[in-house]
Order: sequence, then C-alpha cells, then structure tokens
Amino acid sequence: MMRGMKMTTENQTFTEKFDLLGCIQCGRCTGGCPVTVRTNLNVRRFVYDAYNEDLLEELSRVAEIWDCTACHTCAVRCPKGLKPLEVLIGLRSLVVESGKTQPTVRDALESTFMEGNPWNKPRATRNDWMEGLDVRVAEPDESVENLFFVCCTIAYDPRVQVVAKNMVRLLQEAGVDYAFLGTEETCCGSEIFTLGEDGLFEMLIEDNTELLNEYQADRIVALSPHCFTTFNTHYPDLNKPVIHYTQLLAELLEQGKIAFKNGLEKKIVYHDPCYLGKQSGVYDEPRRVLEAIEGVELVEFDRCRERSLCCEGGGGKMWVESESKVERLAETRVKDARALGADILAVACPFCVLTLDDALKAKGFEEEMQVAEITEILAELGGLKDQSNSAQEVED
Repeated sequence: MMRGMKMTTENQTFTEKFDLLGCIQCGRCTGGCPVTVRTNLNVRRFVYDAYNEDLLEELSRVAEIWDCTACHTCAVRCPKGLKPLEVLIGLRSLVVESGKTQPTVRDALESTFMEGNPWNKPRATRNDWMEGLDVRVAEPDESVENLFFVCCTIAYDPRVQVVAKNMVRLLQEAGVDYAFLGTEETCCGSEIFTLGEDGLFEMLIEDNTELLNEYQADRIVALSPHCFTTFNTHYPDLNKPVIHYTQLLAELLEQGKIAFKNGLEKKIVYHDPCYLGKQSGVYDEPRRVLEAIEGVELVEFDRCRERSLCCEGGGGKMWVESESKVERLAETRVKDARALGADILAVACPFCVLTLDDALKAKGFEEEMQVAEITEILAELGGLKDQSNSAQEVED
C-alpha cells in the first residue's frame, strides 16, 4: 500500500491548506451535519481545534473523524464557501500516513493499489457482469459517442450489477452509440480520497487521466454519482466532459429518441444521492426520467434536493463501521418513504441502493415497499416504444 503524501508542505500549513482562518465559527456545519443525531461528531469543533497544529496528531486519534460521510451538507451550509469535511479528511490522512488505520480501511486501500478496486476482487473479473450480454468494449483507436465508466461497486456487487446490465439493454434497444472500458477500467478514487490516502488518490488521478484521454470519445458517462463527481471535481486534465447516466437518459427523452413502452401505476419517491445532488447539483434529470413513465405518481421527501438526508454510504463508510447504536440514517429514510405511502424508493447511486436496501430489510418493510435503482424501474417497463415513425415525422 502506498503511504499518503504529507498533509503539509514546506510552504503550506494545515491551516492554510484548509483555509481554517476563513472559518467564522458560526456552527452551521455542525448544525446541518446529519450524523450528529447518531454520533458525537462536532465538525465546527474540529475546525476550531485544528487551528492549533500542535493538536493535529491528537485530533487524528479521535474516533469521530471516521463518522463523516462526506455528504457535503456542511459545505452547502457554510456561509464562507468552505468545505469543513475536508478538515476531517485531512486528519484521516495523518492516520493513513502513520500506518495505523483500521484493518478494513487498510484492506480497501491495498486492494485498490493492487487490483484497482476496494472490494478485494481480482481485476480480471471486472467484466464478469457482462456474461450473457453482447457488450461493446472500447478500443482506443475507435471513435465512440458515449464511453461508459461502470464503477467498482457496480462491477463487482451482485445487487447492483443490474445497473450496468440494464443500461446495456437500454442502450442497445435505443440504438445509442456506446462502449464500455472493460478490464481497462480502474477505481476512480472517490472513496480513496475520503479515506485519506492522498498518495494513492493522486496516482489514480494520473493513471486514469492518461487512460481516459487515450479514447476517442465525445464524452464519458458515469453510472455512479461517486465517479461522476470525482471526475468533475478532482480530474482537471480530462480532455472530455463527464455526465451521469440520468443526464444522458433525460437528454434522449427530451430529444424524442426514446420513450417507454409501458406504464407503471406506482407511487415513487426519489432519494437524492449526496454525490449527485449536493455535490454536483443534479436534481432534475432523474426526476424527468421517472416522470416520463406513464402512470407514475412522483412524490417528494420533506428533506429532498439540497436538503436530502444522507444514507451514510459515502465517505468511506462502507469500510468503517460506526459504533453508534442509534437508528441509521438509511433506516430513517425508508421510514419516511413508508410514511409517504411510496411503493418504490427510487435511487440513482449504487451505495444508496445497498444502504437503503439493508435498511428496508432491517425495518421489515419488504412486503410494503421496494428500493429500486432507476434502471431497475425502467427494466420493469418491458422496453422502449418504437420511435422510428416519430423520428421520421420530425424530419419531415
């Protein structure tokens, strides 16, 4: 495993790196932090104490730095435009640098370095989800309009592999020009960044940028909000734009290139993933896709869009277990969905699928409601309408 880079350089202190002097100690970060109902995390206090760099080593040993889910609520609420969560990530980096990480964190980092994914899965099996499908795999010397980036979790976890499988079927039926990276794909580094492994993250950025820039694609389409946000936030040298798959589907619907064959008489509530919503401002496109399904009644959580309640799947939390016995936020979320009378809790993120599905089972709501990724809902519709006549009418 690579050791993290130093948190400070000769010319930049911890205080300067995270602009701690810009903080006015208003407390809105802690006041908005969703995990404060479950843990003793006080973001404002960490920012304040980190002013004193003699305390950094001591602060890095406080367990609460691992409670942060990187949901960005603190950044959204900060009146000074700061990102308080990155102070916690900076403290995590000190732990990683010391080599004293939790075994689960250590294993995820080593797996990413060795196999290109944090799930301890062989790189050679990254394409196993394609079995039985005629999937076009990209070649650097072939041009393609939409180059798809799958995500480690979708590629390896059986519960969410259906996202990629359903997307392939949809793309082929719609006649969309696409290709997938296949085994050339490696971790985008989203969770590596939040776990605090700076050196490995920088390596992934460099390697992925070089790889992706080789392909003759008009754009990259990410299946996961974590990859989508990481590329757009931390990869300054990519030579092509990156969109989320819901943006592609919304575009195709708007252009009249796709329409769904059948309807669905269901009440659906959509959960805004933190990485797609708060971090990237994508709120409308997933809703447009769901609203395009005939018969669907789309309802809203009270806490939606920029106020959406975090499911606790991000920020490396898949590899860090909280000791809190208080109800998980994902369980609160499914309770809220049930109170709305929703038949389906729709999501557009693999991490949200996993956490909310577990919460649904923990609460015993499986008979009343289902958690479904948007592509799963679309798969239930039996395919797309034949748009050839409509397209001809538009040309005429």
